Amino acid sequence: MNIRNTFLLLLGFAILASCQVEQPHIADQNFNADWLFYKGDAEGAEATAFPDAEWRKLDLPHDWAIEGPFDGVKNNARTGGLPVHGTGWYRKHFTVEKAMQGKQVSIEFDGAMDDAHVWLNGQQVGNRPYGYIGFELDLTPYIKFGEENVLAVRLQPQDLAMRWYPGAGIYRNVRIKYNNPVHIPQWGTFVTTPEISAEKAVVKIRTTVKNAGQTSQVTLKTSLKDKNGAEVASAAEEVNISGEKLAETEQVLEVANPELWELETPTLYKVVSEIIQNGNVLDVYETPFGIRTIEFTPNDGFLLNGKRVLLKGVCMHHDLGALGSAFNYRARERQMEIMKSMGVNALRTSHNPPEPEWLEICDKMGILVQVEAFDEWKKGKVINGYNQYFDEWHEPDLRDMVRRDRNHPSVIMWSLGNEILEQGVADGWQLTKHLNNIVKDEDTTRPTTAGFNYYPAPFKNKLAFEIDVVGMNYWPIEYKEIKEKYPDMIVYGSETSSQTSSRGVYHLPIDPLPQRHTGHVSSYDVIVGPPWAYPPDAEWDALEAEPAALGEFIWTGFDYLGEPTPYGGRDNSTHGYWNDDWPSRSSYFAPVDLCGFPKDRYYLYQSQWTEEPMVHVLPHWNWNGMEGQNIPVFAYTNCEEVELFVNGKSYGKKVKGKDLTEIPAEFHSYPKGTYKTKYRLSWEVPYQPGVLKVIAYKNGEATIQKEIETAGKPAKVLVEADRNEISADGSDLSFLTVKLTDENGNLCPLSDNLIEFEITGAGTLVGVCNGNQRDLSSFQEPRQQAFNGLCQAIIKSSNEPGEIIVKVSSEGLENTEIKLTTK
Repeated sequence: MNIRNTFLLLLGFAILASCQVEQPHIADQNFNADWLFYKGDAEGAEATAFPDAEWRKLDLPHDWAIEGPFDGVKNNARTGGLPVHGTGWYRKHFTVEKAMQGKQVSIEFDGAMDDAHVWLNGQQVGNRPYGYIGFELDLTPYIKFGEENVLAVRLQPQDLAMRWYPGAGIYRNVRIKYNNPVHIPQWGTFVTTPEISAEKAVVKIRTTVKNAGQTSQVTLKTSLKDKNGAEVASAAEEVNISGEKLAETEQVLEVANPELWELETPTLYKVVSEIIQNGNVLDVYETPFGIRTIEFTPNDGFLLNGKRVLLKGVCMHHDLGALGSAFNYRARERQMEIMKSMGVNALRTSHNPPEPEWLEICDKMGILVQVEAFDEWKKGKVINGYNQYFDEWHEPDLRDMVRRDRNHPSVIMWSLGNEILEQGVADGWQLTKHLNNIVKDEDTTRPTTAGFNYYPAPFKNKLAFEIDVVGMNYWPIEYKEIKEKYPDMIVYGSETSSQTSSRGVYHLPIDPLPQRHTGHVSSYDVIVGPPWAYPPDAEWDALEAEPAALGEFIWTGFDYLGEPTPYGGRDNSTHGYWNDDWPSRSSYFAPVDLCGFPKDRYYLYQSQWTEEPMVHVLPHWNWNGMEGQNIPVFAYTNCEEVELFVNGKSYGKKVKGKDLTEIPAEFHSYPKGTYKTKYRLSWEVPYQPGVLKVIAYKNGEATIQKEIETAGKPAKVLVEADRNEISADGSDLSFLTVKLTDENGNLCPLSDNLIEFEITGAGTLVGVCNGNQRDLSSFQEPRQQAFNGLCQAIIKSSNEPGEIIVKVSSEGLENTEIKLTTK
């Protein structure tokens, strides 16, 4: 820019300032960079002049607990043995240009774990105890325009505030907002589609306008844009607003020939709301939404756009494995890609509101969501739980959850709570009704629900009659009884199975109880672990017996940090068999491990939840010293029959649904003995080294096959990236899978060699993992011991385009490297 243009630009700013013409809305700005952090109590750290030069510099989101170390004495095993409690301080120095004077300045946290207190320039501007809820604070009265400002945040999470690993720190995104005095406030639009047909969709937009100045009248222009950004409808109206207050208005628009939000084609539209005065655009506010209908019926289940959809859902906690609870978009997106590949079409955010980006991902991927509010109400489950804040905060927390998330087409249910202890008291229905009414005051377009586990207590004490849809945790054989007693009730499995296993671990003989001395659970998936649990097979039989049920949400989609049932850990007497089994850092429940590597159960679900032909065989075929002894071999498929071969010899075909497999029945609500399942095919095969192969057939034709070859000694280190090209934005990730193989490239299923990583170029190593629930090595060091032949490294891009070179080595083995590109 030359001197003349610079002068003219400055002159223009001066003229605008002298005329007091308000500048257009400035987009919300990412406020994650360049924070200072101190772990521990720092008296007076809210003061502007507090000396913080020696504090650690970092970017948000940040989870201090994932840095460790693991300690089963100082920290609770229920939360993974990681330091999730204590005091942490964050400070940020920033300047707001003098030209911004007159703006309304606020800061928005998507979540801070937890008990957040916030100061600006030494003045407290607010607090929020619940770490899972987003909140916004007005900074305007305390901002120094044209000078340095200091924002300070103190967090004081407590031990046993949750029953799982919550993380600690400002673990979600933060934004700073600069609004004109007249603007659309946080979550200020509500979009509904009350009428939908092939010819048109009626779209209602309820908009709140806030006035923090002297303006008396503005124009609200609302435009609807399709997936390509083309305007398909618009309207404008005058809004009278004076003094400092809120005005609410409703506009009705029509979309011709709408594209519906479907699971296969999740089409999104956008509402663009503009506040205009005297030709000046004061604010622009965008709201993505989808056009779709949802209906919950007593007899026909859940209907999306009039078509029955069986809920094939997962419950998921919020941590991201080796990354802890610090949110990363790509890490969450990858989790949901893995879930969708298993056949998942629904998510339950257990047991708390998620980060907003998780819902954006589900909107784009076509995954239905049940957003859950609380794990406890007034009656606490853990000594420092949410119950201590419930009386004061439950209403604002619940209202804010609904207001934030009600425009997402993926969201189909609001869960008031999970396994709340008020089920067991006679007046529990009163609190249920109160919470239900709060949600209905904010949104009547979706039903309320809750996850009940104390059958029949929620029916006896009338809680089940104060919500719209009844979720049952771990009572599959009662679906039919409930429907017989209450024909108009809508019921589903809000939490199912709780099957446990460790990837690649097979204990022989097959035994229905965990083998305590190993610290692992067999991946034959007959061992359930906790007393309330049962294998997936029993749930599928129950849903078939009661076809009116909506479906299920399995516990869980991903293994997660903390709650290492069935091995318990210190102070875990209510969840697990034993209390002296430390170390055990993470859960055993999911079909995929902490890395996202599939366990065998992933394929069992895939065999029921997907249509693309698949077949899977287990166990591994390395049983040195067991030659001639029978090995149970299982196959999972969505085809009609499977034939098993060992070294080319056929052991016969088995027909799915006809040839049943007997598994031990040491599980919830079923008599002890054996359970005959039609979902697994099995053979008893004398072990001999070589090739184990299965071929699946449809209509008599060989359709797909899979084989496992006995591996020799580890000889090579192989590495694969989920994406070889990532964005140079300082946050994008590439997940590397490291495999130990023999000379012929066969995975060595029992190897545990130490893997070393060296990273150079435009990226950094941000996490390592192996899926081993008992491994207490750091998630952040450049080395990781393999677990049953596999481990993982997570690489983050820098802000500069270029190449990342990752060298992967293990002593005595042929090593390798991989190149990643950042653009």
